[in-house]
Amino acid sequence: MHLIQTCFSGDPDDKHLRKVEKDVLIPQRMRDKAKTEKCVAEVERFSECCKNASVLMTFQCQKENAALKDCLSQWYNDPDFKAECTQEYLDERSEYRRTGIAKRLKSSRYQSST
Repeated sequence: MHLIQTCFSGDPDDKHLRKVEKDVLIPQRMRDKAKTEKCVAEVERFSECCKNASVLMTFQCQKENAALKDCLSQWYNDPDFKAECTQEYLDERSEYRRTGIAKRLKSSRYQSST
């Protein structure tokens, strides 16, 4: 029993965030989610510009880069979005502490078995 508790260490119902979770993991989740869900058009325009500009992308894609930064900053500074990402993180952490299976591993197992 002790070995299992150490593997999934932590109380699944604990909502306290460690410093690294608060300062690194939550902001990383916010950036990733903003890029993939909130600023999709800006990311696409910037990526397309970079592909077309190749070596000169630093100069030619300034407008697209600025638009992407503005969009990401808007979401990064939104307290509701931060609360949403924090809650998602806490839910995933609780699930991991209960089962020992990370969400991304769990979903990939289901996909390979179907």
